[in-house]
This record gives sequence, structure tokens and C-alpha cells, in this order.
Amino acid sequence: MISNAESTKKLIELTNTPESERTPEWEVKFFQTLTQSNLELLTADPQQGPDGWPYLLARTAEGATEPAQKMIQWLALKGMGLVVNAQKDYPDYVFSYGMLWSFKETGFFFKDMEPEKEGVVEFDLNSIKHAGTPTPQYLPDYVRSILREFFRDQGVLAPKILVISQDKIKYELAFSLESLGNPPENEHAGVAEAIGWFLPPHYTLLLVSEKGMPIFSDL
Repeated sequence: MISNAESTKKLIELTNTPESERTPEWEVKFFQTLTQSNLELLTADPQQGPDGWPYLLARTAEGATEPAQKMIQWLALKGMGLVVNAQKDYPDYVFSYGMLWSFKETGFFFKDMEPEKEGVVEFDLNSIKHAGTPTPQYLPDYVRSILREFFRDQGVLAPKILVISQDKIKYELAFSLESLGNPPENEHAGVAEAIGWFLPPHYTLLLVSEKGMPIFSDL
């Protein structure tokens, strides 16, 4: 079994790879090695990133003592992201909160899926095979709590959600537009992007009206 120190050295080598050579295979190796390595904190407290979200800043370094695995588990419960080598002009990797709790629950930061189409999507209500509240496996209670806190900060006190599926294989997380205060359509993309930071990248997020839909439940 490879020690944390050996993994940390390998991680440093991976982060020295030129950007032009960082293939999907490099990313897989980076993920695997990171979770077996140690990191060094750059700041004791999380910092606000350029995107406005809170991140713990860390760097790769020989002699680092903070296990990345333990760091990820902690951040997943706190609603924060992680930046690796934030001291560089361009960090080696920025993990959203959704990626971290996805790893905590499944061992994967995200799953390869077909790219989702952005914009207005129409679907036949009669094609819905499943509709209901999310399971703890799909959306853990601590994640729901962190999402509720985010919405409270935006003045949204009672957000409502619904998990739907048209094939019982792929599930989509819908947020009620009425419960979000019916933001104008030109703000939908921004709202979805903000909520998306809290969810794994492979999750499909919908903003829909409750009219004609199955019953939504409180977040």
C-alpha cells in the first residue's frame, strides 16, 4: 500500500504537468492521488473565491501533514469548496461544494454523463415515471440543511423541491419557481448556476412551476 508521503510526492509531480498535457486520464490520476495524499493549508479559515463561494485554500508540498481525505470529509459537512494550489496564478483544481459531498457519499467527485442542454426544456407530464422527495442517498440531510441556509441568506424561507424521473434511471432535481419568489426568466440561468454549486456536476437541475406538477415538498 502506498503511503501518504509517497502519494503526496506523486501528487506534486502531477501538478507539475503542463496544462496542455492534462488529459482526462490525468484528471482521473489527480483525483485518485489527491485522496491518498496530504495537503498544506494556506489559510486557517476558508476564503471567499472570485465566484463568491467559500473555499479552503491548500497547496501541495512535501512534508504536508493534513490528509486530503479528512479535509474533504470536513468540508462536505460545512458547505465549502476546496482550491488546490491557490497560490498559483491558476490553481491546479477548484472543487465545488457539490463535488466534495459527492465524494464523501459515493467515492466519486462526479460521474461522466452526457452533457445537459441548458435553457428551456419541455417534457410531457405523462412521461414522468417517478416523482417524490429525494432520498438521503440522493440528497443527504446535511446538504439539504446547507441549501436551506443558503436560501435563507437570499430571503427565500420555504424552498420546495421534487425529484422526478422519466425512465427510473436518471433523476432530476426540480425547484419550485413559486417557492423561489418567481424570479424573472432572464434570471433563471443565474439562479440555477448558484444552486448548481451545491450539487454534484452530474446532477440535472430544473426550475419549474408547480402548476400541473406532482406535489413538491419542503427542502
